[in-house]
Amino acid sequence: AAGPAGFYLGLSLALASSALIGGSFILKKKGLLRLCCRGRVRAGQGGHTYLQEWLWWAGLLCMGAGEAANFAAYAFAPATLVTPLGALSVLVSAVLSSTFLNEQLNVHGKIGCILSILGSMVMVIHAPQEEEVCSLKSMAEKLKDPGFIVFAVCVLVSSLLLIFVAGPRYGQSNVLVYVSVCSVIGSLSVSCVKGLGIALKELFSGKPVLKEPLGWVLLVCLVICISIQMNYLNKALDIFNTSVVTPVYYVQFTTAVMMCSVILFKEWQHMVLDNIIGTISGFLTIVFGIFLLHAFRDMPFTLDLLPLFLQQGRGDLDTSWRSTDKHQSRQHQPLLPSEDKGSQREEEDSESM
Repeated sequence: AAGPAGFYLGLSLALASSALIGGSFILKKKGLLRLCCRGRVRAGQGGHTYLQEWLWWAGLLCMGAGEAANFAAYAFAPATLVTPLGALSVLVSAVLSSTFLNEQLNVHGKIGCILSILGSMVMVIHAPQEEEVCSLKSMAEKLKDPGFIVFAVCVLVSSLLLIFVAGPRYGQSNVLVYVSVCSVIGSLSVSCVKGLGIALKELFSGKPVLKEPLGWVLLVCLVICISIQMNYLNKALDIFNTSVVTPVYYVQFTTAVMMCSVILFKEWQHMVLDNIIGTISGFLTIVFGIFLLHAFRDMPFTLDLLPLFLQQGRGDLDTSWRSTDKHQSRQHQPLLPSEDKGSQREEEDSESM
C-alpha cells in the first residue's frame, strides 16, 4: 500500500494498537482482582496463580496483538504520526478503568482525555501523508546521510554521559536522568522498527530481503536498544512514582522520535508551514492532556466543588467548604478567598485536639 491508502492503513493500525494495549491493562487487572477475591497468593507477594486465569492471558494476548499492530503501523504511516498516537492507549486505559474497575476519573482526568483526543485529531489532519522511505535500499541511503550520523553520534554520547556520569550522581533524585536514556535510545529503536517493517513488506512481496545484511543489522540494533530501554525504564519506575514517569517519558520519547524522523526520514521536507505548526500544536495538546490525566490523578477534586468558587456569599462558601473532608480542604485552600489568620489558627488547634 502506498500513498493515501497506506497512510490510512497505518493510521488504522496505530489506533487499533492503542485500543488493544489500553484494553490489555484492564483485562490483566481484572484477572488479578478475581484471583485476589478467591484468596489466592497475589502477584505482588510472589504468587504466579495468575497463569491459571484466562482473563490475564486474554490481556497478554491483547497486548501482543497491540504491539504487533503498532509494529506494522510504522511500515505504512510516518513515525511522526504513529508515535504520538501511542498516548491514546493511556486514555483508553483510564476510561475503561473508570468503567470496569470503578477507579475514579476526576475532572482533571476527563479534561485530559478530551485534550488528548483533540490533539490526536489535529495531528492526524496535519501529519505528513507521503512516505520518504519505501525500500531497504532507500533506507540504507538515508542511514548514510551526514545529518543522521551526527544525530546518532549525539544520541550515543549523551546516553553514555547519562549512564556513567549523571546516573551515579543524580539518578536516584532526578527523574530526567534514566527517562532521558530511554527516550533518546528509543528514537533509534523506532527507526529500527520502521526499517524492519519495510523489510517485512518487501519480504511478503517476494523480494530476497533475507540476503540483505541491513535487515539483520537493524534487528540486532533493535534488540540492544529495547534491552537498554527496558532496563532504565524499570529503574525509573522503581525509584519514582508512575504518575511522574509516564508523562515525562511520553513527552521526551515522542520528541526524540519526531526529531529522528525529521532528520532520517525527512518526513517534514514536503510539509507546508501550516501543517508543521499543526503537528506541533497537536502534539503539545496531547502532552497537556496526558499531564492533566496523570499529575492530578490522586487529587480528590470533583464537579461538586466547582460551584464553590462561583458563590458570592462568603458565609455559604465557608459552610460548604467545611463540609468537605479535611484532605480536600488542604489541597484546595490556596484557591479560596483569604480568611482571618486568627480564625484559621483556632480551627487548626480545635482539629488537632
